[in-house]
Amino acid sequence: MKQSKKSFRHESLQDAETIQGLLKSIARGFARGELVFSDEDDEIIMQPEGLMNLKVTSNQEENRHSINIRITWQTENNSRKKNKSLRIK
Repeated sequence: MKQSKKSFRHESLQDAETIQGLLKSIARGFARGELVFSDEDDEIIMQPEGLMNLKVTSNQEENRHSINIRITWQTENNSRKKNKSLRIK
């Protein structure tokens, strides 16, 4: 059975202080084991667990600078599915 796909995306112009507050909220969500992302249009709730993959990249190209932080993990149900061995008779 295929799990349904949910996604959330938000893009806006923010100052450094506001971004710092958002990053602190993400850190608190990891600490309590639940991340809730929402805006006027959508919401997604995630429960981070176990080992997670962290990828940080930064770029400077002329006057455009960027930082990307990507954190991924697999839920227990998905881990069990991937660890199942194939049997053919």
